[in-house]
Order: sequence, then structure tokens, then C-alpha cells
Amino acid sequence: MAATAETRRRIVLITGASRGIGAETARVLAARGDHVVINYREKRKRAETLAAEIVAAGGSASVAGADIADPDSACALIDAVVTEFGRLDVLVLNASGGLERDAAPGYAMLLNRDAQTRLTRLALPHLSESGRIVFVTSHQAHFSPTREVPPGYEPIAASKRAGEDALRGMIDEFARRGVGFTVVSGDMIDGTIIVRLLERRDPGAVTARRDQGGLPTVEEFATAVADATTSVTAPGHTIYVGGHDYLSEAVGAPA
Repeated sequence: MAATAETRRRIVLITGASRGIGAETARVLAARGDHVVINYREKRKRAETLAAEIVAAGGSASVAGADIADPDSACALIDAVVTEFGRLDVLVLNASGGLERDAAPGYAMLLNRDAQTRLTRLALPHLSESGRIVFVTSHQAHFSPTREVPPGYEPIAASKRAGEDALRGMIDEFARRGVGFTVVSGDMIDGTIIVRLLERRDPGAVTARRDQGGLPTVEEFATAVADATTSVTAPGHTIYVGGHDYLSEAVGAPA
């Protein structure tokens, strides 16, 4: 029986996708023919508006509310996707946090490491062969073992690097299942909430990054994340966006 347009679509779950990089990644992938599942924690209306925008443009999208830092909620998220679509082809680990004013001590590690590995383990049995996991991070986190971190960003840098390392520790398991794993690391991304929060805490840190030649845009970075879901790379390959000084100084953390 010939495959329908719907069965040919990849099912892509993007965490933290109601705005910013996640939302733009959803737009890019939907425009390329994927069905995007837009995960949100609280902003249901925003997620539904994005999904409606994608559908109106001829794409395919749905929404799925879940707090991935909560084990039961994360489990329900994966169950809901698999129940509805029968499989998962791509998991984009975009959600992160820890700079919020009301963030509890330890929340950054809970979200940026523990939640990432938990959701990956929940999703892994359902990922199709030749599926892909993409972990989204920043140069300030990826290179944190060897580069100075902007003041106030230390909990994010440490926890996101810990999350990346934990996922890299699962590469052999990914390979046994035929699942690819790619990291996408970017310099501060112009217009994102993280950059706005850092500007409030330490404007000089953001200015210093701009002085290196300009910051990548949300659209540029989201396109790189979308490309990572199909690019043929070695397991654990890192795609870098912006921040040429990080790369040229050859002081980066091992990838």
C-alpha cells in the first residue's frame, strides 16, 4: 500500500518550543515536511497559536503540554506522542532554564541535566531506527570547562555541560539502536530570553560577545538545529554556530 503524506512525515518532538529557538525550529522543520510536536510547559495559548500558524502555512503540527523536569509529566509526554503517532523519529532537546528569578536552588541541574537524560531514556525505545536526538546548548556552557563563564550564568553553564556529558555517555546505546546524536552549540543568540536576562545582570558580558563580530540570530541558529536532524555526522558530532573566537583559540572542551 502506498504511503500517504502523513505516514511519510517524520514525527519530531521539540521541547520548550512555544517561543524562541524552539518555535523557529518547529517552523523550519514543518516547512520541510515534518510533523512537529510543540512541547510547552505553561504557555498553551502561545503553543496553539504557533501550531495554527504552521498549519495555515501548509505544514503539520500539534501541541503537547508537559513539564519535562517532572518525571510523571515527562513520561506522559512520551506516552501521548507514541499513542497518537505510533513512533517518534526525532527528539530535539531544546528546553532549558535556571536563570529565572524564582528558580529554586538546584533547578538548573534538575532541568538541564536530569530532565534531559530522563526524557531521552523514555523516548529511546520508541525512536525509529535511523532516528535522531539533537541536544541544543550554548558555547558558554559547551566550552565552560576551559573558558570563563559570564557572571550569573555559572549554574546554567555547569548544568547544561553536565547534561551534554551525560548524553554523550549514552552514545554507545544510541548506536546500538541505530539512533544518531548531534549537539548544536551557539554563541549568545540575539533576541533570546537568556540574552535579555544576561543583559540585565551583566550588560558588559553581552557587549563583549557582540564585539566579536555580532551574535547569531534566532533564525540562523534554529536552521542549524533543523539541519542537525538530517545531517550525516559521526555520533556526538558538534555543530557550532557563531563565536568564531571560541573555535579559533582552540581551547574548547572536547566534543
